[in-house]
Amino acid sequence: MTMTTPVLCLASASPRRRALLASIGVPVTVHPCDIDETPFVDEAPAAYVSRLAMAKAEAAAPLTDLPTLGSDTAVVVDGRILGKPIDAQHGAEMLQLLSGRRHEVLTSVAVSGPEGMLSCCVATQVTMREIDTQEIAAYWRTGEPVDKAGGYAIQGLAAVFVKQIQGSHSAVVGLPLFETTHLLRRQGVPIWQRV
Repeated sequence: MTMTTPVLCLASASPRRRALLASIGVPVTVHPCDIDETPFVDEAPAAYVSRLAMAKAEAAAPLTDLPTLGSDTAVVVDGRILGKPIDAQHGAEMLQLLSGRRHEVLTSVAVSGPEGMLSCCVATQVTMREIDTQEIAAYWRTGEPVDKAGGYAIQGLAAVFVKQIQGSHSAVVGLPLFETTHLLRRQGVPIWQRV
């Protein structure tokens, strides 16, 4: 298979974001940037994910001549940002909080390039069915929730917990493809390349 020259720098180590970009034919080079992801005091969730997405894109931009994409996703319930679980108990608490109710997933995308910094934030509503404690423990043992915002992966085994989604499925995975494509085109990044 012929590999196409990268047309975008992805400021993320996320294999999900890389796969989503590949799915729309955008070959990337990867430069994950280590930035402080601590929320500011009283920072609104949408402002938080937007700030992090732009910070990632800005941090990677000097490392390449290509346009640079940064993104961040947060699971939000009752106005509270749920990060990645630190251990099994924390992961269980997150899923218990999400069980049987609706929550919001916010994903921000920022693309630095010839047009400066372009960004957007996408909100998706996700409704979970009731999840019992045995299922939560079994899910944790799969290893899947360890590095996922909110402690679950909608594109993986946790799909069985999702009763309804209103908005962008790809945004919940980690990158809203409709909005991302719009930003990439504005920065002159081609899509539908052979990846």
